[in-house]
Amino acid sequence: MKKSTMFPALVQSVLTEEEVKPLIELVGYNETARTFTVYTLLQYWTQAAFEQWNGFRDGADKAAACGLPKADYSTFSKKAKAVPFDLFKQLFHLLLKKCNRQTRRQLKLPKDLLLIDSTTVTVGKTRLPWAPFHGERAGIKLHVALVEATGMPAKVVETIGKRHDGPVGEELADDRYIVVEDRAYGKIERFDRYQQEGQSFVIRLKDNVHLERPRSLRRESTNNFPISG
Repeated sequence: MKKSTMFPALVQSVLTEEEVKPLIELVGYNETARTFTVYTLLQYWTQAAFEQWNGFRDGADKAAACGLPKADYSTFSKKAKAVPFDLFKQLFHLLLKKCNRQTRRQLKLPKDLLLIDSTTVTVGKTRLPWAPFHGERAGIKLHVALVEATGMPAKVVETIGKRHDGPVGEELADDRYIVVEDRAYGKIERFDRYQQEGQSFVIRLKDNVHLERPRSLRRESTNNFPISG
């Protein structure tokens, strides 16, 4: 995959720094920092929720790889302690208000979203002896592709409860939509194939996936001198 969009960039497209400043004044917080500002802290918090960081030190180590301004863990923790909780409550309410059709038009999404997930229905193992699940339970699983714009299912596939979501997710994918799936559907080979096939997707990465931001190689210039005979 040669192209990727960092999650902080998506947050900035929905909630700008200019929109955050009036709320900082409203709660009476005195912003004195020049580099690690409240807006930077907001980006850290959203990325922490997205990647499930283990703590301040873990987040500080991962921040640069996510496209965030680099800061040590003590700066992160001190800022988190200083900024009042009410500010982030106000920001959360503002973000909810902005999650509407106007925001979707601003993001200019080229296609509608297709939400893919599964639900497992379990019963006693004697009820469905052909579908053993765990222990004394049997179960079936419904894999659903839901069109977000209409709230209507586009396709449903039923399997036994032990069937993995990944292969079924490929059956439900549709290149007319942007496929949105959880980490159970994430597989590097699948990402590469989706890109080749033109299948747009948003899939949460697994914890053991390590991302590297591409960097161009610098070629040292050389001086060529003519050789005279």
